[in-house]
Amino acid sequence: MANSPQAKKRARQADTHSKRNAAARSKFRSAIKKVVYAVQAGDKAAAEAAYKAATPIIDTTCNKGLIHQNKAARHKSRLNNSIRAMA
Repeated sequence: MANSPQAKKRARQADTHSKRNAAARSKFRSAIKKVVYAVQAGDKAAAEAAYKAATPIIDTTCNKGLIHQNKAARHKSRLNNSIRAMA
């Protein structure tokens, strides 16, 4: 348990940041799933719309430091390739 005022504040901040990061990570995963489900359903228009909505969410998650930039690029690339493969 934190004893000093500084340690207590850092514990409060860690809790706040943890909740914020969890929410952002959940939003990131949900955006990706929407694209994947649209691709699996075979609806190219919905998949493209979901991809356009997911791209800024992926970039934001990367810019906040929750995921590495290579992981963001990998997700965007794979999602885009799966949409293009629908033909």
